[in-house]
Parts: sequence; C-alpha cells; structure tokens
Amino acid sequence: MENQKVTLSEMPTGSNCVIVRLSGHGGFRHRLMELGFVRGEKVRVVKNAPLLDPIEYEIMQGHVSLRRIEAQHIEVVPVTEEVAQNYTFNGTLTEEVTRIMGEKAKTITVALVGNPNCGKTSFFNHATGMREKVGNYSGVTVDSKLGVFKHRDYTFNFVDLPGTYSLTEYSPEELYVRKYIFENHPDVVLNIVDASNLERNLFLTTQLIDMNVPMVMGLNMYDELEKNGDQLDIQALSTMFGFPIIPTVSSKGKGIDKVLDSIINVYENLDGVTKHIHINYGADIEKSIDLVKNEVKKDNVLSSEFPARYVAIKLLENDKVTIEEVSKLQNTDNIRKVAKEQCAELERTYKEDAATVISGAKYGFIRGALQETYTIGKDRSKQRAYTVDNLLTNRWLGFPILIFFLWLMFQMTFTLGAYPQQWLEMFFGWLGGMCEMVLPDGIIKALLVDGVIAGVGSVFSFLPNILILFFFISILEDTGYMARAAFLMDKLMHKMGLHGKSFIPYIIGFGCSVPAIMATRTLENRKDRILTIITVPFMSCSARIPVYMLLISAFFTKYKGLVLMSIYLLGVVAAIITSLIVKKISFKNQSDQFVMELPPYRIPTLRNALVHMWDKSVQYVKKMGTVILLATVIIWVLEYFPQHSAQLDSYTARMEQVEADPTLTPAEKEAQLKTLEFDRTVCQSENSYIAKIGKFVAPVFRPLGFDWKMSVSLLTGVAAKEIVVSSMGVLYHADLNADENSSTLQSSLKAQKWTEGKEKGQPVFTPLVAYGYMIFILLYFPCVAALSAVFREGGRKWGLFSILYNTSVAWLAAFLIHTIGMLL
Repeated sequence: MENQKVTLSEMPTGSNCVIVRLSGHGGFRHRLMELGFVRGEKVRVVKNAPLLDPIEYEIMQGHVSLRRIEAQHIEVVPVTEEVAQNYTFNGTLTEEVTRIMGEKAKTITVALVGNPNCGKTSFFNHATGMREKVGNYSGVTVDSKLGVFKHRDYTFNFVDLPGTYSLTEYSPEELYVRKYIFENHPDVVLNIVDASNLERNLFLTTQLIDMNVPMVMGLNMYDELEKNGDQLDIQALSTMFGFPIIPTVSSKGKGIDKVLDSIINVYENLDGVTKHIHINYGADIEKSIDLVKNEVKKDNVLSSEFPARYVAIKLLENDKVTIEEVSKLQNTDNIRKVAKEQCAELERTYKEDAATVISGAKYGFIRGALQETYTIGKDRSKQRAYTVDNLLTNRWLGFPILIFFLWLMFQMTFTLGAYPQQWLEMFFGWLGGMCEMVLPDGIIKALLVDGVIAGVGSVFSFLPNILILFFFISILEDTGYMARAAFLMDKLMHKMGLHGKSFIPYIIGFGCSVPAIMATRTLENRKDRILTIITVPFMSCSARIPVYMLLISAFFTKYKGLVLMSIYLLGVVAAIITSLIVKKISFKNQSDQFVMELPPYRIPTLRNALVHMWDKSVQYVKKMGTVILLATVIIWVLEYFPQHSAQLDSYTARMEQVEADPTLTPAEKEAQLKTLEFDRTVCQSENSYIAKIGKFVAPVFRPLGFDWKMSVSLLTGVAAKEIVVSSMGVLYHADLNADENSSTLQSSLKAQKWTEGKEKGQPVFTPLVAYGYMIFILLYFPCVAALSAVFREGGRKWGLFSILYNTSVAWLAAFLIHTIGMLL
C-alpha cells in the first residue's frame, strides 16, 4: 500500500476505509463531523446513485449520503474486508495501515500568510532551516515555497505564500493566496503580523476570519513594539479574535517553537482559545450579508466549497472572481439578483460603494479591538527610524546618494573580488598542470585540460565577484533602502509609463532576471507588469558579470568601476527608451497612482546576507556542473573535430619530417616544430565544425567588429550568459598553466590577430570592440530560463517581442558604437 492521498470520493462501491483527515472550511467540516465523519472512524461505500452522485456510505451503524464534491474533503486509508469486519475505533489494524494512519495524522500542512515586510519568509527560514531569500521590501516571495521539518513528532509542511495586503482581486498575489487556501485546504493558516504596524496588518486578518479557516497568529517583530514602549493585552486580543496569538521575533528565532506548539494544539483541537467569530459589520451590512448568505446556502456545491458568509461578503464587494464562481452554478440568477439588490441598498444608505463600506467596517472592528487591548507608548523610536529619510530621500541629495551607493557596489565588486579571483585562477592553473603531467596525450587529456578546466574554470573564477554583488544587494534590501530607491525613481519611472515599484524588479534583475520578472506580480496594473517584464532583461544580471569582468580587466585597467557602471546605466537607458516606445504604441493613455509602503529602516542581519549569498552561490555552482559543463563539452567537441583533413595531414607529415631531419640542431627542431604546431592548431580551429557555424553567422556580426569566435560565443550564451566566457576559453585556447606572458584568457584575447580581410594582422580585440561586445551581451535577448519567465508571465506575444526586439537593439547599439568609435 503506497502512502499517497486517497479521498473518500475515490473509493469504489463495496470498499472499506478508515478516515484520517477532514479538510474544508470550519462550518462545512463541523457538519461532516456531526454526521460521524471523524478521524479513526470506519466507512463502507454502499452504493452510487444512478447518476453516480450522491454516494451512500455506512458509518457508525448508520447510512449517510454525500455528494462527490463533499466526499473529496475526506482523506482515508483503504482497508480490506477482513480488517473492516474486526475493526472498532480501538481495534487492531494491519501494521501498514496503522503506520500510514499515524503518519498522516501526525502531518500538518501550514500556510504562511501575511503582509509584505512582516517577516513571514524570515519565520519560514528559521522554522524550516530552508534558505529562502529575505528582503525588506514588497515582493520578495513571488511564489509559494515548501519547507518540510519535524517538531514534537509531527511533520510540518510549511508553505510560504506570497506577501499580500488583502485577499481581494487587486493583484495576482492576492488571488494566488486566496485560491491556495480554498483549493489546498491547509490544516492551519499561520497569519504573520507586524507588531509595529498592527492596524494595517490586521485588515488581512479580518479577511482570513471571514474565510473561517483554523488560524494561529505569529505577532512578529514584537521587540519593536516593546522598544517603542507600547503595551498589548495579547490574551484579550486572542480571545476577541478567536485564535491563539504568539509574540515572535523571527529574525532572531524567538517564539517560533511556541508558535509550532500552538499550531499542534489547534490541529488536534486541544486549544482552549480557538472559536469561530463573525465580525460584526453593523446592522445594515449584517442584514444584507444574511440575505445573500441564505441564498448561497441553497446551493450545496457552493456552500461545501466556500463558507456561505464569506461568499456573501465577496458578492457584496462586487468581487469579480467570486461572481465568476457563482455564475457556474444552477442557482446563480437568484444569488446574483439578491446580491445586486443588497449592494444597491447599501450604496443608497451610505452614499458609497459597498466594498468601501465593508472595508470601513473592518477597520472599525480593528480600531475597536485595539482600543481595548493596545496602549501606545511615549517613546516612538519607530518614527525616529524614518528621520534618516530627510537625508536619503532629500530632493537634492537623494539621487547623488543613490548613484554613490551603486558606484560603491560595483567598485567593491571589482576591488574586493580581485584577490579570491586570482586564487581561483591559480587553482585551475595548477589543476590543468596536474592533468597535463598525469594524463597521457590523447582526446581525454585534451577534453579535460582545454575543454572542462579552461571553459568551466574561466567562469568559476568569477564566483567571488558575484557573491560580493549579491551581498551588497542584500544589504540594500534588508535595510529598507530599496523602497526608498523606488520612491526616488517614481517620477522618472512615471515618465517611462511605469510605476515606481518597477524599480525593485530592476534592482533584483542585477542579480537574476528570472526572480525579477516574477517579482513584477507585485505590480497591480497589467500595463506596468508588461512594460517591466519586457524591460527587466536589459538589467545586467549576474550571469553577464564574468564577461564584463573578463573584458574590463583586460582592456579597461584604469577605470574598471566607471566602465562597469556605464554598462549598467546603458541597460537602464535602453529600458527607458523601450518602455516609452511600447507605451506609446500599445498602452496609450493608461496610467495608475503611486501607492507603496515605505517600511521602517532596520539593521540588516549578517545571517540574512550570508543566506542570500549562499543561495546564489549554490545556484551558480549547480549551473556550472550542469548547463555550463555540458555546453563547454559540446563546444569543445565541435571545435576539436575534425582532426584529419588533407591540409591537417600535410602539417603532420611536415612535423614528422622535421623530427627525422638529422641536419637540424635540437634548437632549430624545437623552433620549427613550435611554428608548425601553432599553424596546425590555427588551421584545425579555422576548419572545425564550430568554425563552420561561426563563419556562417559571421557576416551578421562582422559590421560590429566581431570575429567568428565571438559570434559563436554569443550563440552559446542563449543557454546561459556565463557560457560566453567558457566558450571563449575553449575557442581562444586559454592556457591556464602557461607562462606569465599568456597565463590567462585575458592574455589570450589580447594576442588574437585577424587572419583575413583588410584588418589581417591587426588585433581582434580593442577597447572599442570589447565595449561593443559587452553592450551586445547586455542588450540581446536573455537566457532560456529568463525567456521562459517572460513567456510565462507576459504571454507568447511579448516573449517573441523580447527575442526579436532585444536582439535588434543589441545589434544596432553595437554597430553605432563600433562605427562612431572608428570615425573618432
């Protein structure tokens, strides 16, 4: 018997099973329990109705019929007829059934729900030991994350849901969280609340109360509430809300065990606090809710899936998603008719739309609860945390400070990263030398030394630079400065037709385009999301850093930080121009208001910064061991073969003649053999399979000053931008173990000469060509993973646009740089 989820609706006629779990909202679950469907009870499937719905079950010596949709909420373990006949609640089951029941009964699925910046993901990391990204700005958690761990003999499945301010239809996050709770039926919802911002955070809590789900509240950042001198009667507030409230400081791991214990008590129905409450919205609103709710209850399908009161409230709020759900039902006309009538009645009474009236009533409930339980202290250090904004968001100083922070980040990436980069280069040089000494001549030795070590080693040496960049980005995020950057940039972003919050995905894009594109879900307006999605790839992701580091270190030794910053700024300029063009064509006269939270400044923890760095380093190394390694081997094979042709064989014959010539001195032999070996290598490279590919596409890139090897490297960058460097390491025969005159790929690039055309004998790489090449790398379409994210989040139309438009812009920019540069 496999330990998999089986529901009562799946059990065939005549079969027997034992109940292990009930899901669904509170009212519906209690109704099932009243009918005898409780954990440990035996059920026999008697028969299906002629139309296969409902189904008759025998339970507790009685017969009950359930609709199939209701039976789907009951998880069971199948048992044999023999076991069923001898079974009582305390009877003997087979060892396997007992084990499965025990495991399922001791497994708790917990959904973490909370506002952005409330510390939800930090709680998740501490509780699960998983290293998910944490940041002090909206939209870090852009999808659900699962963490599994043990506590007190229970297995916890923690699901970290996207941060959201409410559960309306305003943003994808809100719909995602709402849909997850109703479709997956977590055993307990853990509502993480920022204790230093209670009134705003509790709005989401009131919506969860309406959903009638088992809840526990983690009152996070409680140390800040105490630091401010505030006082909160947690016990009274817990009694008022009808679920346990536990103070926590998730950044330090405080209170987490108590929260887990409380979750177990709620799950096992051992908690003395838990009860379902109805928020009183006032006589007029309650009357309208009751009228709509009574109509909803007439539809058994709807009331089994959703709490009737919750559906009634959503219909009164004119929630489009709820209206769509109701429209699928048989009783839809009556339900919608009553809802419309009551909406109109409320609007006549309050002179406002019903959604605003209900929201006001929720805040009234929250203020009333806090008035009885919350006392504001005299020391408002939280407010003093904002005083630094007088400097950082100053009209005249804000932009220079932002530019200084960005310059410092890029300069430190080079300066501090130079030392470990050199150590890694020395290591791969030593490794290549050891392979040269130990391995016999042949294809395996050539593959390892010239392919794997030269290619992967060239990319791996830039890992320290990437870690330093991510460290600085993490610090800016955790302090809350990212939100200030968005505030500073809003006017400029608005001129582009974007929201100030679009600046945050742009900054994330400096790390990786994939999470940056996913972070656009925090933008409520579709126009803002699409414009941000198609412009995020212009931000220089960390995968491009190895290319920049390689070429800047080789050809721009004096102004490394400035050159790197100019590339990043050019990406921003390209994004601005693109946004203006697309807005003008596809999104005329569309705009929205700037609404964004400015969280208080917080001191970043070293743990969060190191966790962020560790995550990215693991991803980078994994990519090195998979995609980059595979691509490097393929490129080496295409470059290594064919090894035989008339021209190549003639070089081999001449080398054999020199070896056998008795008239030559050893020194003369060595010199001639070295020349012939070099000429043969050049000939073989120029006639390899990859050279044929490169020369086929070379005419497209020749006006940009790129040779065929550079062209091929660009094509390989489709898989991952780091592969551009490993491709160049293979194609330009970077010898990591040679003498000091050609010890790195940089030296190999400097030594490259044109072998044909009017530039024959001239250097292939110049500062002008190197800069144009970096700009092409910056602007042309992103890697496969990022492209997939564009297609997924923006749709096929904008995915194809990204491929064609970005590549055209890259070619035009590199062409202008090369042409104008040559004229000057």
